[in-house]
Amino acid sequence: MLTLQPVTLLLLLFTTFISCNGVVSDPQTNLLNSGCFQYNRFDPMDANSFNQSLNAAFGDLRDQIANQSKHVAKAQQASGATPVFALFQCRSYLSVADCVACFTVAVAQIRNCSANAARVIYDGCFLRYESSNFFEQATGSFNSASCGNQTPEVATTTFNSIIRQVLMNLQTETPRITGFSAATKTPEVPDNNNINTTIYAYAQCTETISQSGCEGCLKQGYDTMQTCLPNSDGRAFDAGCFIRYSTTSFFPDNLTIINTTPLSKQGSRSNKAAIIGGVAGGGVALFLVLLSLFAWMQRVRRSEKIERVPRGEITGESKLKGSINYSYKELKSATKNFSEKNKLGEGGFGTVYKGTLKNGKTIAVKKLIMRQSNSMDEEFESEVRLITNVHHRNLVRLLGCCSKGNERILVYEYMKNNSLNRYLFGSNKGSLSWKQRYDIILGIARGLTYLHEEFHICIIHRDIKTNNILLDDDFQPKIADFGLARLLPQDQTHLSTRFAGTLGYTAPEYTIHGQLSEKADTYSYGIIVLEIISGQKNSELKIDDHADGEFLLQQAWKLYEKGMHLELVDNTLNPNEYDTEEVKKIIEISLLCTQASPAVRPTMSEVVVLLQSKGLSKNKIRPTMPFFVETDSGFKADTSSYTASSKSNATISTSTMISARS
Repeated sequence: MLTLQPVTLLLLLFTTFISCNGVVSDPQTNLLNSGCFQYNRFDPMDANSFNQSLNAAFGDLRDQIANQSKHVAKAQQASGATPVFALFQCRSYLSVADCVACFTVAVAQIRNCSANAARVIYDGCFLRYESSNFFEQATGSFNSASCGNQTPEVATTTFNSIIRQVLMNLQTETPRITGFSAATKTPEVPDNNNINTTIYAYAQCTETISQSGCEGCLKQGYDTMQTCLPNSDGRAFDAGCFIRYSTTSFFPDNLTIINTTPLSKQGSRSNKAAIIGGVAGGGVALFLVLLSLFAWMQRVRRSEKIERVPRGEITGESKLKGSINYSYKELKSATKNFSEKNKLGEGGFGTVYKGTLKNGKTIAVKKLIMRQSNSMDEEFESEVRLITNVHHRNLVRLLGCCSKGNERILVYEYMKNNSLNRYLFGSNKGSLSWKQRYDIILGIARGLTYLHEEFHICIIHRDIKTNNILLDDDFQPKIADFGLARLLPQDQTHLSTRFAGTLGYTAPEYTIHGQLSEKADTYSYGIIVLEIISGQKNSELKIDDHADGEFLLQQAWKLYEKGMHLELVDNTLNPNEYDTEEVKKIIEISLLCTQASPAVRPTMSEVVVLLQSKGLSKNKIRPTMPFFVETDSGFKADTSSYTASSKSNATISTSTMISARS
């Protein structure tokens, strides 16, 4: 191993310091994530005072950044009934000018939100405000990753191993550094053409959180980042931290060297990387660097005869943290050989069984129906990796998986209260209170918002229905089966045979024409909301005094047109439990979600805001008519008239006519 004498090393560092010009000014305003939420009930009458407080908070933040040269700033304002808490932080390697520029872009973006909680996250900075204090929050519902689309010409195993070690070192060292900010530069990683590739990496925690909060956030970021490998760059972010790696330089070289840690031992000088923190501040910073380095070298000399204990290493293709590979034998035993008695349900994605592990933990085991392909293992691993890193309180958590021959099995957390379907139409029908129903409606919307807008890629569920909404011990909803559509057999991807969805819940444009977007989930959500409010199945034909009969969506629309919304409400509900205006508003939201044109349906984040606002009529938001189907049998109905499940053949004849009647 090459050894440099102290004087030589000091001269080398000095030469490097005075010759580094850094990188070209760049505020790094590539938008990674944004969110707009109405967490608490918010009276629009308070909006004016809230906006005044928000403007004052932004002014305070700007002053701290521009005039006090801070890289992190927090502000609290309360000129009205609703207080404002705001936090801004830019990366420690940005100049003051770039920091201010990133702040300016962030403020312009976040002003598009009209709710009492919002955030924007960029490569170079983040800005967040809420009506409650979040400054000490380290992890939240928006843990996510953003990955590049290129791969380096480095052996995948070697590259993945080195990146994991780099990120692990950052995860370990950053919480110990004052300011919670660190970077690494790992040179001389040879690619397939024997050309050296440098890996740059950076981690930062919000300075308002604790050291343990920083550690926990970066650990979760490390886990999430695994989805990006072996791409040449990736980022992970959460409420309290940011972590990034790239084969392209994104921070200046003239940073203060804090420590040196070994990487995975591959037998070359590429085994070392500098952990870097903060921006060097002229000659004083250089003097402190040299002084610290001199003291460090003296300690090294005194301890040369002491045996060194190497830092734990990550080598080869390590498994995703938080994900478990279960053995087939273990799952077979847990489910009593996948017995009918342990069967919880069956759908388009497979069959679900209740299982009990040897340690007493109860799990849900799903045997998947998968398409056969030469790349089945790779596809399954890719989807599992994706699903494992989806974390939200309204989404069912994937615990692990199992592969045996052509069988693929997923293991989920077990939901004691089973599915929403049971409480609306099954043995527990009529047992849900209005508050429980409202919480379920709001929770589903939040879960879909995360899948559509907050995860690093947009996940379209395609099969939102009451069977896929599970309830935890507190009757909070958790969406199941997300991310599985791409694993379906090929003949389930088009309506002419079988497709990824349940007719009646599926949007007409997807059912008839195969046009798929996140607005198809919005439509399905609208149908579920009508079912929750009415206690009726969307596929049941209600005849009463109507000779032709009506399905739920058509019935809801006619009652809305007459201003008789409340006739739709489940008669098992106590009228004293709910506010009639709130119920009417939610019915109108469901009709907004089921409008004929996908373009005019709201996004799920907009649905969350609408659910927590006071009303729609004040804002002059009115739904337009949904699609209805006219069939050869003469009766008129919505697309719910086709009740075949996602497992069944579902072909609509050419004689069926779709019309948007006015």
